[in-house]
Amino acid sequence: MKESPDPVSLNHLLVHICRAHYARTHELLEKIGLYRGQPPLFKVLWKREGLSHSELAAKLEISLATTTKMVQRLEKGGFLERKPDPKDQRLSRVYLTETGHRIRSEVEAVWDQMEEETFAGLSHAEKQQLSKMLTQVRENLLREKCCK
Repeated sequence: MKESPDPVSLNHLLVHICRAHYARTHELLEKIGLYRGQPPLFKVLWKREGLSHSELAAKLEISLATTTKMVQRLEKGGFLERKPDPKDQRLSRVYLTETGHRIRSEVEAVWDQMEEETFAGLSHAEKQQLSKMLTQVRENLLREKCCK
């Protein structure tokens, strides 16, 4: 008779997977001058520029303070620029610079490489099954977060 997985060992495995994924992503992004948390901001701006800090924070599901710090760091790196909102001078809008647009292919190459490395050896069906299971895990965690 086969034993069922020990939930503690699954948690332990998930922690190790997250750490390894984080470290590898950091290693690859560092080569192109970015930190791990920055590409999601680029992804939002590649779809729609001119968002305020508050709008970016909401889309990224992070705090306004974290968003502001990230924008400032990327602005110093020459990837972004802030411009005053034409209708409300208290607001600034965030736009990509030419450098911010050019880095897209490099960021997408990192994402592709991470996808390939992370799921190497899994068949298409196994990837679909894993996606379904991980989606359920995420939903479980989000349900617990929102309902307590």
